[in-house]
Amino acid sequence: MKTTGNIRIIADSTCDLTAELKDKYDITTIPLCIIMDDVSYFDGEEVTPDQIYQWSDENRTTPKTSAVNYEKSLSILKPMMEAGNDIIFFGISEKMSTTCNILRLIASDQEYPKLHVIDSMNLSTGIALQAIYASRLAREGKSAEEIVELVEGRRAKVRASFVVETLTYLARGGRCKPVTALLGNTLKLKPQIVVERGAMGVSKKYRGKQSSVILKYAKDLEEALLCADPYCVFITHSGCDESITDEVKAYLESLHRFENIYVTRAGGVISSHCGPGTLGVLFYAE
Repeated sequence: MKTTGNIRIIADSTCDLTAELKDKYDITTIPLCIIMDDVSYFDGEEVTPDQIYQWSDENRTTPKTSAVNYEKSLSILKPMMEAGNDIIFFGISEKMSTTCNILRLIASDQEYPKLHVIDSMNLSTGIALQAIYASRLAREGKSAEEIVELVEGRRAKVRASFVVETLTYLARGGRCKPVTALLGNTLKLKPQIVVERGAMGVSKKYRGKQSSVILKYAKDLEEALLCADPYCVFITHSGCDESITDEVKAYLESLHRFENIYVTRAGGVISSHCGPGTLGVLFYAE
């Protein structure tokens, strides 16, 4: 039984939610596409991050990624439309993808004004935070219009950042120069990527082993974490040793701030751009 009633919460696959969390919060996902050897695969359904890493290393490049597929999206949304549901969709930042526009096109083509499209202005579990908030509001009995207004009013309070293990994948994808990646990897530089106003930028640069860098990064967030919304915080990674995620989780538990600490693995789209070993701590500022 769907506890969100007549309101359906949808997000694209870059929200990086686990199956358990999607079930807990009644969130449905629509996959973006990952293109390897001119073949398009649905993110999270037809290809895994580890398969992407293997392909990328063998071909010394990164896959291309593209927005959600129109027909696939419509097939997921159509039953909800036929049931007369209000649908609230969360998409990856419009500065990074045309996904939101595809959903708007579906709403227009189907003449379905009850499909509400929200540009998350974020990625990964920076999207998930907003979708979970919407789900909780729906369970409180808020209308779709109220939920959209409240979520968009709080959107700028999402704090999303990551520390990247290797610059190799960013260089392969054209997001930093190969010579910069070579020097950075040689010097063991680990940039902190921060999402602000829908775009990614470099904040700090750490140096050293990823295990020690990750914990230092998390502790550098302490002031903000102690003022965060206590409902939940995400640890999202693209393939880190469990010992590293456990250490970050233990640190967050030691703050005695959060009701829920969720650990999730990044999906194919996010992983194809950042490579293995990346980890982020994501939360709402209160």
